[in-house]
Amino acid sequence: MGAAMSHLEVVSPGILSLLQDGGRYGQHGIGLTTGGPLDPLAFKWANRLLGNDDNACMLEITVGGLKVKSHGLTQIAVCGAACVLKINGQVKALWQSHHLQAGDQLELGYASEGCRVYLAVSGGFNVPKQFGSASTVVREGIGGLTGKGIQAADKLSITPLTAPHAVQLQVPVDARPVYESAVTLRVIPGYQEAHFSRHQQRMFFYHNFTVSELCDRMGYRLTGPKVSCDIEGILSEGICLGAIQVPKDGQPIILMNDRQTIGGYPKIGSVLSLDLAKLAQLTAGGVVRFEPITIDHAHNLLALAQFKFEKTQLEPVA
Repeated sequence: MGAAMSHLEVVSPGILSLLQDGGRYGQHGIGLTTGGPLDPLAFKWANRLLGNDDNACMLEITVGGLKVKSHGLTQIAVCGAACVLKINGQVKALWQSHHLQAGDQLELGYASEGCRVYLAVSGGFNVPKQFGSASTVVREGIGGLTGKGIQAADKLSITPLTAPHAVQLQVPVDARPVYESAVTLRVIPGYQEAHFSRHQQRMFFYHNFTVSELCDRMGYRLTGPKVSCDIEGILSEGICLGAIQVPKDGQPIILMNDRQTIGGYPKIGSVLSLDLAKLAQLTAGGVVRFEPITIDHAHNLLALAQFKFEKTQLEPVA
């Protein structure tokens, strides 16, 4: 089967399945947000298992329910939230590579721990880039095939293999993240922290918050003790990934990949980017606590995490 004809046919798209690559950078000036995977570690492991470029395009599946049929020979890897992966009805392991022959059917069950699952194919999905990225941002109607989630009968173009890889690989068990229903998020305080009294800061850092029903790729709204500051609004300014806005109702909002590019609510700080995957794997009812860290500590943690990822060796499947 030629490359132009090889694809995965979507039988069922599941709850929400989006084509994502590493993200759309350098476009905030024209109002386009970043997009990209909510769980970058699971995303990177899935690509690495297949020898792909770190930013190769794959599917981010929220909660589960995806079913596809292969029209071509490829390898796949599924990483992220715990769910049942089946190929032709046979249960297969997550966090490892698998062969997919023409005619094979792949099915993902619904997540039991975490909620974001990543499906990668050899070479990545062949999706045209818009403004430098294939990442889908539904709010902006950009990326993917049509600027929205994949639909039944969609054909996701792949580059077929000429022969199966001789060795299947897996991520070592101790390198796989554990998705929990209660997480601690490390926070770098921002310059507007001074507008929050010491009492209000203690309210924020020493109490639990709960993920509300209003949680998606744009942001996670939390509920808990009311946090107040001495200003109700600011001139709209650029917003970074992980920024924690505190609106008038005192309930924090943590801004995620599909956030707006500017905003006018005061911000007590920003969540360390490493920890955002923990948040993105929570569903409504999950528990969040915050811990302050310095920016120097944040830099060290990022460097250590990158070193660990690069030095961890994939293991052959027995």
